[in-house]
Amino acid sequence: MELRPVGELLWEVAGHGRTDLRVPARVFADDALLADIAGDDSLVQLQNVATLPGIVGAALAMPDIHAGYGFPVGAVAATALPSGVVSPGGVGYDINCGVRLLVLPLDARELGKRREKLVHELSRRVPTGTGRSDGLRLSGRELGRVLRDGPRALVERHGIGTEADVRHTESEGRLPGADPERLSGRALARGEGQLGTVGSGNHFIELQRVERIADAAAARAFGLREGAVTVMIHSGSRGLGHQVCTDHVRAMDAALGRHGIRLPDRQLSCAPADSPEGEAYLAAMAAAANFAWSNRHAMAHEVREAVRRVLGDAAADGTRQVYDVAHNVAKAERHEGRDLLVHRKGATRAFPPGHPELPAAHAEAGQAIFIPGSMGTSSHVLAGRPGSMARSFGTVCHGAGRRMSRTRARKAVDGAELRRRLEADGIVVRAASVRGLAEEAPFAYKDVDRVVGVVERAGLAARVAVLRPIGVVKG
Repeated sequence: MELRPVGELLWEVAGHGRTDLRVPARVFADDALLADIAGDDSLVQLQNVATLPGIVGAALAMPDIHAGYGFPVGAVAATALPSGVVSPGGVGYDINCGVRLLVLPLDARELGKRREKLVHELSRRVPTGTGRSDGLRLSGRELGRVLRDGPRALVERHGIGTEADVRHTESEGRLPGADPERLSGRALARGEGQLGTVGSGNHFIELQRVERIADAAAARAFGLREGAVTVMIHSGSRGLGHQVCTDHVRAMDAALGRHGIRLPDRQLSCAPADSPEGEAYLAAMAAAANFAWSNRHAMAHEVREAVRRVLGDAAADGTRQVYDVAHNVAKAERHEGRDLLVHRKGATRAFPPGHPELPAAHAEAGQAIFIPGSMGTSSHVLAGRPGSMARSFGTVCHGAGRRMSRTRARKAVDGAELRRRLEADGIVVRAASVRGLAEEAPFAYKDVDRVVGVVERAGLAARVAVLRPIGVVKG
């Protein structure tokens, strides 16, 4: 597709006669990443997003963009409240898929040969794989509390995790307006037993070491130091969130005619945020988001218990949470004097220093942002910068982004062979299946260093630290 530059590393997709676009469609990328992006339908999908009723500014895409359900993964779209639309496709099926980072009070040299034992203990304590439901089993009133209040309910009712963990979580792990009554029985049933479980796909628990510090002051604020051992958790709302999306896409699709909404792709099914369908989805989505934060919170508790078993009480009690950020949500926010509903799908919030929603420890550094690598490549810690508010509704990318389908990746490498390669590079691997391991091979993703370079050069965020994998538990 034809692209024209409109800013530093920002490109606008030419309309080519389309008269249904309400705002421009724009993507952050450099020339090399544009070549990868051109390989799928993601830019057409981005233009389709630009047709949504009530959308403001531009339909934006991060440099990790790739095709998804309706919205491309890596998309950002803000609609005016109260009557602009909400679209479940702009959040995705894995509501509040996100990343939590913990830092241990020891470095990789102190960990030494106990690394393999720790990875094994993590894989033993935290269930992985499709459909696994042998995590913390809550139902009825107790599950309802989690859906309404997020991880704080686990701290107060079950002694799981700490209040400090809650404070160092985006939105303190709770979206307002969550209503468990808006979830179907099927969604609730799918959530039972899935708190504290990784799931499958690109989800993981990764043991890492801090390889390099790029911003010493921000690293101190985040509690990071060179050589330190970290644990990164990547998961979401599991079957509960998937069912919420399924249920509400169906309801909105049936109501499109009544709201007078015409779409170029039915996968963009949506409803005005203040309509019965919109309000029902937002209440259910908030509950699923709170469940996802609670899921990662429960896993972090099990990480500490694994550390306790392998490294002792002092190491476990000294393990601190850096932050937890969401990827797939729609959040009511105020930008430049306007009340907006910001859809972030495969994109993460990136608020700058001084923003009132940040924990006190991060106020001067800016919000902590985590951009994971892909098992064999580095992950990055960044901090939000003021440019993100003006240019991307306070948003950056959430990872490297796929450049190869899972099917192609499986054809390109055998999972057992990939495990041998990773372990030869010093990365201990535990995986639910060799098939799933092959699907997430590092070469199936874009160059994460280049992706991070784009968001940094565009003024959206700044690098704080680089983390190298030393062990991975793969879903």
